[in-house]
Amino acid sequence: MLQSINPYTEELIKEYTEMSSSEIDEIIKSADTAFQKWQNVGFPERAKLMKKAVAVLNKKKNELAKLMTLEMGKPILQSVAEVEKCAWVCDYYSENAEQFLSDEIIESDASKSFVAYIPLGVVLAVMPWNFPLWQVFRFAAPGLMAGNAGILKHSSNVSGCALAIEDIFKEAGFPDNLFRSILVKSSKMDKVIEHPLIRAVTLTGSVPAGRSVAAKAGAMLKKTVLELGGSDPYLILDDADIEQAAGTCVTARMINGGQSCIAAKRFIIVNSVYDEFTKLFLEKMKQIKMGDPINKENLLGPQASKSLRDELHQQVIKSIEIGAELLLGGKIPELKGAFYPATILANVKKGMPAYDEELFGPVAALIKVKDETEAIQVANDSIFGLGAAVFTEDIVKGEKIARDNVNAGACFVNAFVKSDPRLPFGGVKESGYGRELSEFGIKEFVNIKTVYIK
Repeated sequence: MLQSINPYTEELIKEYTEMSSSEIDEIIKSADTAFQKWQNVGFPERAKLMKKAVAVLNKKKNELAKLMTLEMGKPILQSVAEVEKCAWVCDYYSENAEQFLSDEIIESDASKSFVAYIPLGVVLAVMPWNFPLWQVFRFAAPGLMAGNAGILKHSSNVSGCALAIEDIFKEAGFPDNLFRSILVKSSKMDKVIEHPLIRAVTLTGSVPAGRSVAAKAGAMLKKTVLELGGSDPYLILDDADIEQAAGTCVTARMINGGQSCIAAKRFIIVNSVYDEFTKLFLEKMKQIKMGDPINKENLLGPQASKSLRDELHQQVIKSIEIGAELLLGGKIPELKGAFYPATILANVKKGMPAYDEELFGPVAALIKVKDETEAIQVANDSIFGLGAAVFTEDIVKGEKIARDNVNAGACFVNAFVKSDPRLPFGGVKESGYGRELSEFGIKEFVNIKTVYIK
């Protein structure tokens, strides 16, 4: 059985029966049957249905937001914003997919030669619990508009969200079985990836999960896109607007209770502004209200589960034992639910979990450096490379550092890192490969086909 447990009340929301191998096989075959017709449907009709999905999302916004909050503890206002963002990505691809995937004439020695973008077939998406709708829609919207079918394997604790997403596409009028959710534990995923009708796999999740899926898909010669962990560095330089930087950094660390791959995690502060930044950062972190995520005043709900909370706490404890200074939080509260308080660790150095590992929760690591050069070196001293940010009032310098010096899939200047349907999203190093969103994302799961006519 798969269980969905409310991390705030610790109560069982619902149990789901795990699907059998034969049930999953039938779902994949049905998705492929739907794909065979869908690939020949024109972009205007695809766009019309995607616009209807936008309408369904808007109509069910509060219902879907509450479901997310109950299943994984996201503050309700952030859940509402997540549904709105899903509507945005559907709208974006409904309006731009045809242009992105139109044939491109290439001059050659042929009478005519061009590149066509042809859908692959059934694409498997293995998705995480932290953004239960957004992670899926940023794959599904471009995937369906490109002419593919989708199979979703969601995290077990958000099975309700998985089925709700399937229902959204059904209600919007997409062909039966074109997008389906499978309720199955991770231990059975090798067989799913091996299925001959699964043409490609996209995964958002941990580095171990990415390695496992990439190994199996690679053995089967199937294309993958991986968006994995991150330990995003935020560089606060000596010429930064410290008040603005501190406020932005608190927001960047605390979104979704800190449970985000692109949340700010390592704050690398030049010595001359370290004390000022730390004071403001501490003041603003203290103002974060923790409690029932359904209450709109609370910006910090529970972590998604007690096991995840306890793992985070051990990383904090180990960092303190090695020499990190605890400025705020760091203790499991005597509350029902998987709560962990807003926490700040100072004097963080290499060799500590807070420096070397991803802290998937509301814990900020402050790292003091002597100058800009060392700040860049520390930022790049990580196995991850997903997002990064630079704070400086010298925009020319900030742009150069963002473009040329920081190793990440995205680097923002004077702003926190976020995904946007218009911009490519993904990482380097152990943060994965491939890109989602924008024109680049929709072209990941198509056959870029050369047509040559003499």
